[in-house]
Amino acid sequence: MGKPKMILVGTAYPYRGGLAVYNERLARSFQEAGYEVEIWTFTVQYPNFLFPGKTQFSTEPAPKGLTIHRKLNSVNPFNWLKVGRQLRRANADLVVMRFWIPYMAPSHGFIARRARKNKQTRVVSILDNIVPHEKGFADRMLARYFMRSLNGGVTMSKSVLDDAKAIDAHKKVEFCPHPLYDNFGAKVTREAALEYLHLDPQYRYMLFFGIIRDYKGLDLLLQAMSDERLKRMKVKLIIAGEFYNNAEQYHELEQSLGLKEQLVWHSEFVPDSEVKYYFNAADIVVQPYKSATQSGVTQIAYHFETPMLVTDVGGLKEIVPDGVVGYVTPVDPQKIASALVDFFENQRYDAFVQHIQVEKQKYSWSRMVDTLVSVSK
Repeated sequence: MGKPKMILVGTAYPYRGGLAVYNERLARSFQEAGYEVEIWTFTVQYPNFLFPGKTQFSTEPAPKGLTIHRKLNSVNPFNWLKVGRQLRRANADLVVMRFWIPYMAPSHGFIARRARKNKQTRVVSILDNIVPHEKGFADRMLARYFMRSLNGGVTMSKSVLDDAKAIDAHKKVEFCPHPLYDNFGAKVTREAALEYLHLDPQYRYMLFFGIIRDYKGLDLLLQAMSDERLKRMKVKLIIAGEFYNNAEQYHELEQSLGLKEQLVWHSEFVPDSEVKYYFNAADIVVQPYKSATQSGVTQIAYHFETPMLVTDVGGLKEIVPDGVVGYVTPVDPQKIASALVDFFENQRYDAFVQHIQVEKQKYSWSRMVDTLVSVSK
């Protein structure tokens, strides 16, 4: 018998960002598990007018050792018919789809139904979100349409698992935590990271990382940074990521709170090859989110063994044990500030890193592969 075949339908090179990185890493994990693997990605992922960033495309080299075909047009139903037919004829043993926003439900749900008509292919999904952070009136209806096209699903937070069960109580859905993002290279020294980023080694650094949207709470973090206790310390905040909403509101806060000397702006998309420098320059990664499910940023921090502060929303506290690898705080600038003061004043870095080295062992890619196969049966 030949190898079992898996086709992953979702974002991948030449597209950029966390979804592409995740899908490519998952494909390699299926290869390691003995599968023949293909990724079917988009010809059109979003119409340009719906995409809030500067570009959807990567400037990095193509990943080696992966078969990636550009096939799916998210806005063209005639394309869905074609891709569904091709997927049915491919006779894959397993198809894995990503579902992160309701916009993808019509195309993905239609294609999944067509693929399953061969009576061989099992279709499962990694359900990043059921109810999105920025809600719309048709979200639940679209999620239900998509979920009913599946054999099973996997969520990476228990809050999304609850949402999935509320949408379809009979569908086989299991929880598996977000695996480590271990594909951004090895750790570098703090000195090398600071030199690469042209940062002053006399300061200690906090990091806010990733695309900047309202729900990620950068405004709360800026308010926390205005705490007089932090202002007296030799600490700075690196803000590394592209704005997906109005940048002016944050720069106005910076000015009104007198934070100019405390902030380091790198407000561009960070290429994969540079991620390691930001996480190794930082003493702590801060995620002051107002809403969340799970986050890939925490899994990058685990890989680079960087302590974390997260807010008590969604599934973040599930993977950041409070007082062990970092902090879980209320969604409150004063509480965030107090935790950061505690971190620097009481020199918690070394103790947190020791616990991270143990805790990170839970987040393996093989566990995700096994769970996806399990829910397909």
